[in-house]
Amino acid sequence: MEKYDCLRLDHQLCFPLYACSKEIVRRYKPFLDPLGLTYTQYLVMMVLWEQSEITVRDLGERLYLDSGTLTPVLKKLESRGYLERKRCDSDERCVILSLTEEGNVLKDRALDVPEKMGRCVPLKPEDAAELYRLLYGVLGALQEENDAAQPELGGKS
Repeated sequence: MEKYDCLRLDHQLCFPLYACSKEIVRRYKPFLDPLGLTYTQYLVMMVLWEQSEITVRDLGERLYLDSGTLTPVLKKLESRGYLERKRCDSDERCVILSLTEEGNVLKDRALDVPEKMGRCVPLKPEDAAELYRLLYGVLGALQEENDAAQPELGGKS
C-alpha cells in the first residue's frame, strides 16, 4: 500500500454514501414537486403524519437536523397551513408542532411517493433491508459517540 492510498476517492466510504444520498434526493424531486414540498419538508411531514404532534427539539433529534436548518422549513410548512407551532405552557423555550387538517389532506396526496421511489432504486428487497440495517447501525454508533462526547450541563432538558 502506498503512502497516499488512504486519500484515494475509491477508498472512502463517505463518498458513495454522499453520492447515493444526493442522487436519491434528486430522484424524489419529480414526485415531491407536485406536492409543493422539498425533501426536507417531506421528512418533517412524514414525522408529523406518524405522530401528529411533536416538539421541535424531538423532531430535530429524529431527523438529525439542528434548529437553524429546521426553522425555515417549519415556517414554510406553517405558511402553507400544514402545521401549527405553539409554545409549551410549561416552558416558553419549548415549541410544539401540530399537524393541521390541511397537513392530513397532504398525507393522502403523498401516499404514492414511497412506491414511486421504490421503483427508482434498483435494489432487491433483502439488499434494501440489509442496507437499512447497516445505515441505522452507523447512525446509532455515531449518535452514541456524540452523546458520550457531550458533557452533562445540569441534566437533560
